[in-house]
Amino acid sequence: MRNGNGGSSRVVTHTARFRTPHSAFHILVFVAACTPVTTRPDFRPDPRALIVTLDARPERVTAALDSLVPAESLEVAHTSVRDGYLETAWYDTQAHRTRHHGREITHLAATVKLRFWADPWVPGQTRLTVEPVYRPRYDPSRVERDLEEIVPKEHQAYKIAQRFVDKLKERFGVPKAAQEEERHPTPPPSPSPTPP
Repeated sequence: MRNGNGGSSRVVTHTARFRTPHSAFHILVFVAACTPVTTRPDFRPDPRALIVTLDARPERVTAALDSLVPAESLEVAHTSVRDGYLETAWYDTQAHRTRHHGREITHLAATVKLRFWADPWVPGQTRLTVEPVYRPRYDPSRVERDLEEIVPKEHQAYKIAQRFVDKLKERFGVPKAAQEEERHPTPPPSPSPTPP
């Protein structure tokens, strides 16, 4: 406190400056940039899905799907070339219409969704998984994935998925090793005998 000649007083408070080094902000930005962000769902494809090996990198396959899916009158709901993933909106195979909300779905067995996972295989090749699913029942209180089932092979959606596989095989080709595997599939392991 300082007393002046005029009788007035003034309180002076000295505070230390708090400085945040700029490097801390750079570190935060760097960490945020390096945090993996993916558009893929947090579940793996159903093991009964269609699988094909293609002679192209995943980003080329995903980019091709981006144009092939609308050509089949399906609507793309989510896609990422970087993540190698594409998902369609729900599609009514009888009415030939996209359904955006569960309440719009009138025929559960005919309304389907397709998911595509394009994963790196050996260098320059992609292992593509195509999952056509439907919901046998609708329950808004449950997670959508819990209600999904793979469509049977005679279902229209399975035929659509197979058409995608055929078009991609025609466009990119199939590696020789994968062709051999298709011609001579490895038999499933025989069940181990049960003890008496």
